[in-house]
Amino acid sequence: MHVIIATLCVAAATAFFDLERIDDSIVGLIFLTAVVVAASVVGVRLSLYVGVICALSFWYYFVPPLYSFQLTSVQEWMELLSFIASALIVSRIADRARRQAQQADIRRADVERLYTLSQEMMLHDDAGLLMRDLPLMIGKTFGVSDVVLYVREQDHFYGPAAELPPGIDEEMRGRVSWSGAATPDEFSFIALMLGMKNLGTMAWRPDTLSREAATAIAAQVSVALTRAAAIEIYTRIEASREGERLRTALIDSLTHELRTPLTGIRAAATTLVQDEGIDEATHRDLIALVDEESARLDKLIGEAIEMAEVDARVLTVHAIPQYARSIFEHAVEESHSALTGHPVTIDIDESDTPVWFDPHLISRVLRHLIENAARYSSHGSPIVLRSRNADSRLHFSVEDHGPGIDATDLPLIFEKFYRGRQGQAAGKGTGMGLAIVRAILEAHGGGIEVETVPGKGTKFRFWVPLVEKQPETA
Repeated sequence: MHVIIATLCVAAATAFFDLERIDDSIVGLIFLTAVVVAASVVGVRLSLYVGVICALSFWYYFVPPLYSFQLTSVQEWMELLSFIASALIVSRIADRARRQAQQADIRRADVERLYTLSQEMMLHDDAGLLMRDLPLMIGKTFGVSDVVLYVREQDHFYGPAAELPPGIDEEMRGRVSWSGAATPDEFSFIALMLGMKNLGTMAWRPDTLSREAATAIAAQVSVALTRAAAIEIYTRIEASREGERLRTALIDSLTHELRTPLTGIRAAATTLVQDEGIDEATHRDLIALVDEESARLDKLIGEAIEMAEVDARVLTVHAIPQYARSIFEHAVEESHSALTGHPVTIDIDESDTPVWFDPHLISRVLRHLIENAARYSSHGSPIVLRSRNADSRLHFSVEDHGPGIDATDLPLIFEKFYRGRQGQAAGKGTGMGLAIVRAILEAHGGGIEVETVPGKGTKFRFWVPLVEKQPETA
C-alpha cells in the first residue's frame, strides 16, 4: 500500500514539474525531501524505492537530453550520481532517526510501566500477598499473558494459573541467567538477583519484553520481595517485643492490683487479732474491709484467669436457649453490690424469644459492662439495659449517664491492659475487662461497639447471632 501511494505521489509531482518546467535543481531538492519523508515515516526500504523512482524520473524528465536515459557529459553523470548518493545518505540518516525515536518511545513507555509496577508493589507489605499478586500485576502492566515466579527460599511457584505449564518447574529451578524465547509461544526466563544472591526466577510469554525491560522488572521484583520479607521479619520481631511488653505490663499491673487488697486485708486482720482498744463499730468496719478487699482480690484473680483463657484460645462456648430478660436479671443480681445507688431499667423487645448462646459467658459480658457503667458514673445516676431482635441478631445495650469516654481513648479501649484517662486518674480497673468482653463475643460470632457523648454518657452495644438451633461450639 505504501509503495502504491509513493509511486502515485512521485508520478503526480513529476507530471506537474514537467508541465510547469520547474528548474531541475529545485526538482532535485523536492525529490530528496520525498526520500527523507519516506524514510522518516515508513522506513529505509520504502525510501530506497522512492529514491530509485525519483532518480529515474529526474534523469528522464529533467536531465538533458530530455525524455531519454542518455547522459552525454560528465556533468550530467555527476548530477545523477550526486542525486542518488544524496538520496541514499539522507534515507539512512532519516531511517536511523526514526528508529531512535521509536526506541525512545518504547523506553519511555517501559519507564512509565515500571513506575506503575513499583507503586503497586509499594502498597504490599505482606510478602505472601505480594508474591501471590505479582504475576498478575506484571502481566497486566506489561501486557504479557502468562507470568510465573519461582521463589528459591520457599521453593514455591506463583502464577495466574492453578497449574504450571509442563516442564517449566525444573527449567526455572535451574535458571541463573537471562535467556530469550525461541518462539513467541515459549517462555522467556530471567533470574531474580539481588547483588550476588539468587532469589528465584521469573518466566513469561509471549516474548514481547525487551532484555532491558525484563532486567529492570527482575530488579524491581527482587527488591520488592526482599523488602516485603524484611518487613515481615520486622513485624514478627515487633510482635514478639510487644508481647513481652504486654506480659511485663500484666505482671506489673497484677502485682500492684493484688498487693493493694492484700495489704488492706493484712492490716485489718492484724488489728482484729490484737483486739485491744477496738470498739464494736471499728470491729465491724474492719470485718467489712476484709470482706470487701477479699471480693476485690477474687475479682482480680478471676479477670486474670479469663485473660489467660483468651490468650490461650481455650474459651469454649456452651450454647443453650436463653431469654434476654433472664440473662439481664441474672447479671443485675450478680452485680448488686456495684449497682448500689444506681437505679436500673430493663427494656426488652416484646418479641423476646429464646436465643442460643452461652449464658455464663454472656452474663460475664453484661457484668463487666454494668460494673463499668456503675464505676464511672456518678452516684444515683440511672443505668439502662435494652435488648432488641433485628437483622438476624439479638442486640444488647448498656447505657449510663456518666462523663463519657475521651475521644483519644475510643480506638484503644478494647485492647488488652489499656486503661483510659479516667481509669488511670481514678486508679480503677486493670485494662482487661473490655478485652475479655470482645473475646467472648467474637467466640459467639458477635461483636461490640461503643457510642459516647462527653458529659452525657456512654452506650455499649453488642450482639450475638439470632439462630434457631444450637450453634457449633467455638
